[in-house]
Amino acid sequence: MPEVLLFRPLYQERVWGGRALESKLGRELPAAKSIGESWEIVDRPEAQSVVANGKLAGRTLREVILKQGSTIMGPSWPTAKTFPILVKWLDCRERLSLQVHPPAAVAGELKGEPKTENWYIAASGHGAELIVGLKRGVTRAQFEQAITTSTLETCVHHFSVAAGDSILVQSGQIHAIDAGNLILEIQQNSDTTYRVYDWGRVGLDGKPRQMHVDQSLRSIDWHDIEPKPVRAAPTSGVIADCPEFSIKRTVLGTGERMHISGGEQPRILSVVSGNVRGGGVSLERGANALLPFGAAFTFTAETTSIVLLTENFAG
Repeated sequence: MPEVLLFRPLYQERVWGGRALESKLGRELPAAKSIGESWEIVDRPEAQSVVANGKLAGRTLREVILKQGSTIMGPSWPTAKTFPILVKWLDCRERLSLQVHPPAAVAGELKGEPKTENWYIAASGHGAELIVGLKRGVTRAQFEQAITTSTLETCVHHFSVAAGDSILVQSGQIHAIDAGNLILEIQQNSDTTYRVYDWGRVGLDGKPRQMHVDQSLRSIDWHDIEPKPVRAAPTSGVIADCPEFSIKRTVLGTGERMHISGGEQPRILSVVSGNVRGGGVSLERGANALLPFGAAFTFTAETTSIVLLTENFAG
């Protein structure tokens, strides 16, 4: 019987990071480092999740899929194909760069990868915002002019957020995460980011970080005007639906159960509030688990909990 798969987090130091994964999620972080990202589930040549529990403990996600691909991903999954989703926690102590990911139509020509991602706000400081899309009326010519005068902030769409809000950011959408947000990011398996502006900041080495202005201008969707987030709600429902994946938010009262059928597709279960138990594991806030294709699971909320179920990513 396939088990729930948990993985060891891969912590990434970032100039904009902090220690919120320690204070808010109870993680043990590397000492004296500004940790901006925790890569929770990843299958890339430069980064591999390692199973942390059960009979497969110590094996990488790539090894698991190569040896048990039909059980984990389904009988039609090519075992050489990488796991299509990358799950991260982001601790945004400072604002991230203004950036864009290339859409599929230009990604190959730019030697990059498309990246559609969903942000779920797990915690947010007073006055924290997100930046996604262009302000109404802004043209490409105005945007390019603003690059030369360092006034890009006037061209992009700001909006306030609170815990429980989320937004789907598709490849081609200009975006940045403001300071004070703790975010669960569920995305295509990609690590291509083009920075167009970094607010005058320097990197961890004390030097200005590399910008990618030409690539950014070719990637930005100039028709993406003032998109709206999905606001927090006390009810269950779909919060993201795109060709790459879908995400359902489920709100569980203490003692309520969620059953997940087997033999349909692999899924990712993320606990963003409370804690649940099932499949032989207890999942605290912050946990991200891979639920293999070949087994059914029932999870019971031990306290009032909110979980995200990511599915429809296996094609």
